[in-house]
Amino acid sequence: MDKYRNQKKEGVTKPKDIKEVKGKEEDNKKTKSREFVDALVYAAVVAFIIKILFFEAFRIPTGSMEKTLMVGDFLLVTKFTYGATTPRNIPFTDIRLPYFQLPGFKDPKRGDIIVFDFPGDRDDLESKEVVNYIKRCVAIPGDSLQIIDKKLYVNGEIFPNPPNSMFDNVKRPANFVNPRMFPKGSSWNEDWYGTIRVPKIGDKLKIDSSNYEGWKMFVMKEGHSIRMTADRKVLVDDKELPNNEYTVERDYLFMMGDNRNNSLDSRFWGFMPVDNIVGEALLIYWSWDPSISFLNFFDLVGSTRWERIGNMIR
Repeated sequence: MDKYRNQKKEGVTKPKDIKEVKGKEEDNKKTKSREFVDALVYAAVVAFIIKILFFEAFRIPTGSMEKTLMVGDFLLVTKFTYGATTPRNIPFTDIRLPYFQLPGFKDPKRGDIIVFDFPGDRDDLESKEVVNYIKRCVAIPGDSLQIIDKKLYVNGEIFPNPPNSMFDNVKRPANFVNPRMFPKGSSWNEDWYGTIRVPKIGDKLKIDSSNYEGWKMFVMKEGHSIRMTADRKVLVDDKELPNNEYTVERDYLFMMGDNRNNSLDSRFWGFMPVDNIVGEALLIYWSWDPSISFLNFFDLVGSTRWERIGNMIR
């Protein structure tokens, strides 16, 4: 007993006290680790909410919107403008999910630059992969659209070219047929197109043997089966169409790139469902030359287009 009293006086800790000190130190380490993990989880949750409901980053991968948007531009896209949605697919996969959409603050209008979930090529039921496109909306539900010698008309009035729009110098005659045009079987090309009406909910779309191939996939993308009988009657969900008229179930937009002759857009793959909208392009937060490899990092940073950073997208 006297030995331990002397040790205590000299600052020596009993074996039991040493264990208690070590236990407290370990508890403190666990507490700090837990706080760090909690902070990471909290930050991840906040970032996820911001990405889903408010803003998302987007990189311009192709030149279809030049020179309004250039390859290597990094954009902020507002998710809430037209109505944010829950995730449309499992992250990093092409597995699609049912999603819920919140109310938006406005409807898309002509001239808006919109990021959207690509609905698939003209002859595909849906896109083979989940991929976002960015184009300019040039016509809204119910509009009539026509292109005459590269000039775009909407509802009979010329649609002004965006300030930075681009065209090639190729002269395509009106009678030149590009077989890739939408709808299938049309006698149009990218510079002489339409007239075509952008469908809206409730529209009556005439489908008969003369245009069946052109509109078959449109009906299938709306979630219905369609076939033509031996006596050339059109059946949707195995029921004959009254007066050969199909009732449209969704609103659609017509999307085009500002680089008009270097853009895979609605002229080729068809109408874009309003439901597919991801968000509206807001501003450029970074821009550089993507042709420079990350291995040449200093050259890549040196290619930064400072004059584009912070520009609002029009």
